[in-house]
Amino acid sequence: MCGNNMSAPLPAIVPAARKATAAVIFLHGLGDTGHGWSEALAGIKSPHVKYICPHAPVMPVSLNMNMAMPSWFDIIGLSPDSQEDEVGIKQAAENVKALIDQEVKNGIPSNRIILGGFSQGGALSLYTALTTQQKLAGVVALSCWLPLRASFPQGPISGVNREIAVLQCHGDCDPLVPLMFGSLTVEKLKSMINPANVTFRTYSGMMHSSCIEEMMDVKQFIDKHLPPVD
Repeated sequence: MCGNNMSAPLPAIVPAARKATAAVIFLHGLGDTGHGWSEALAGIKSPHVKYICPHAPVMPVSLNMNMAMPSWFDIIGLSPDSQEDEVGIKQAAENVKALIDQEVKNGIPSNRIILGGFSQGGALSLYTALTTQQKLAGVVALSCWLPLRASFPQGPISGVNREIAVLQCHGDCDPLVPLMFGSLTVEKLKSMINPANVTFRTYSGMMHSSCIEEMMDVKQFIDKHLPPVD
């Protein structure tokens, strides 16, 4: 059990078509891998951006009767008052910060990196962006929620990302992570960071998934916040 961090294979990567001057790190949802999202991002890619889709380690998940599956942290329940895996969430955020550091070592400054994710991955990307001292270009949070929300102070955060741009998206027919979670999350975000920088988009009829319209919104957001530098 203790070798979790070794069990995750190398990320699925969509390389930049020319020299990478920006990066998107995108975290998949519970039970998934990075491959599907790397294919989705390849469909909207920009030539100067590298897309990194890591795979979560395999661990038992309480919500799914302790079955082992790819998961960034344990999920105990899906209601707003469910107990949360605080230790696991904080450890997962440290692992994401290490991925960001790796890209900085590769020559891409952190303010040219967008962090994103779907469902559990989106939750982790929001938590990481709000707690890291790495200045990021933006966050893409799809069909998700803000974990450990009670651990954040009332009012604006003091970190480097209090002006960060956030694109939050949600389907209005999501049976797993209800739209209400998205609405509550966006309200909390607007109290913590500059509300003018938070965009919330909903998609009619969309369940716990993605759609072409959403991917186009994601592409627009990435292109706006990671423009070519040369």
